[in-house]
Parts: sequence; C-alpha cells; structure tokens
Amino acid sequence: MERIGLLSGIGRLPVECARAAKALGYEVYAVALLPDTDPELADFASEYKEISVAHLDAILNYLKEKDIRKVTIIGKVTKELLFNAKMTPDARMMQLIMSLPDRSDDTIMMMFVRELAKAGMEAFDQTLLIRKLMPHRGVITKREPTAREKTDMEFGFRMAKELGRLDVGQTVVVKDLAVMAMEAIEGTDACILRGGKLANGGAVVAKVSKPQQDNRFDVPTVGLKTIENMVSVKASALAIEADKTLLVEREKVLALAEANDITIAAL
Repeated sequence: MERIGLLSGIGRLPVECARAAKALGYEVYAVALLPDTDPELADFASEYKEISVAHLDAILNYLKEKDIRKVTIIGKVTKELLFNAKMTPDARMMQLIMSLPDRSDDTIMMMFVRELAKAGMEAFDQTLLIRKLMPHRGVITKREPTAREKTDMEFGFRMAKELGRLDVGQTVVVKDLAVMAMEAIEGTDACILRGGKLANGGAVVAKVSKPQQDNRFDVPTVGLKTIENMVSVKASALAIEADKTLLVEREKVLALAEANDITIAAL
C-alpha cells in the first residue's frame, strides 16, 4: 500500500483530502502543523502527529522516518504566523526565512517544496485526490445573480486575478464596481469581514486562482466559514473560478447560502 504524507493547515480541506486518499487505498501520514487543525483528520490517517509548522527539521525527520516519498501541503497556514512571537522557528527554518528574497506566498511555499525535494520527497498536486470538489462553470445556488451582482462578480473576478498576479492574495470584496477590500496577509475570512462591513450590506466576494497558480499549494478554497462570514456582514453574492476553486462541504455551503439569499456562481 502506497504511503503519502499530508502536511495539514486548518480547515476542512485536509480532512476531505485524507478521506479521499484512504478510500483510494493510500496510507496517510498526517502532520498537523497548527493547534487548530480539524481533529477529524486523525480519523482518516494511518498515523497522526502534531508538529509545529515552525519546526522544519522535525517535520522532515518524521516523514523520512516513515519512508514517505510523496507529500501534499494542504489547508490554511496564514503568513502572520511568521510575525507571531509565540511561534519560535527552529534553526533551519530561521535560516531559510532569512535567506528568502521576499515573503510572498509563493516564495515561502516554494521554500517548503525545495526542502522536501532535498529530503527525497515530491510535493504533489493538491487537487489530485479531490478534483471532484471543483465546480464547473455556472450558477451553483438556486438563485441567479441580479444584473448588479453579475456586473460586480465579473469586476471582482478581474480585480482578484490582478491581486493574484502580484502574489498578494486571491480574494476581493466589491460593491457597485468599487473595491471594498483586498486580501493580504490577514486571509480570506478577515478580508470578507472588513470589506463587507465597509460595503454596509450587498457586498460581492470574488475568489480566484492566481494566473501563475501552482496546484501543489495554495489552491483557492471556499467552504462553510466563507458563507458564515458573508452572512455576518450581509454580503449577497460569491464568485469563484470554475474548475479551479475547491468547494468544501458543498451541501452545507449551499444550504446556508440559500437560507440567507446568497447567490454563488463559478465564472
């Protein structure tokens, strides 16, 4: 039975990935990188271990000890951890971070990919096991977008693509063809809350892949938390990129969206 390593951030996506891998007959060796990793991940792992994302040597040593050759890096690990005084990196991680030309998302993730390769491990496509979670083009909810929402969805989509091209973030919040908020180091959830509050109701959220998207990491994902945040600020529409965005817990997402008159479309 083939073994894979799963380096897990927070959210439901690592659970869905581990579930799919187990169903396909893989042995999953899951490493929880953060304290808030979904506890259900352990239910689908052959072995589950908690190692801080800041302790790179310990992570690599564990994977080598288990003879892991293929690894996926999946789930949310936001960059503000780099500036968290409680997160003390080991010597190897500190040396690598200090040597980086910048601390953009792709730069940091490529650092992980290179270190895995040096240790004889391949980082594989995040979506390989869970591509079925990516909606095709079209309106996903029962309610179609209004003309205003459709215009804002298309505008937000273009703005989010430009943001992604700069490797700053993947999400924007817009209203009436004006940008309310752009995602940066704070992540999607905080961006929605900030932009939605500024919009004062009726905001449209757009989340897309980067033009230079590397499917080994940071594939755009929306889930129940996304909709909960939209509900809290009375946002009205969500645009995602068709066939390139992972939709986690689809039934729960659609039920909550429709209960709150939120329309979702894959563009």
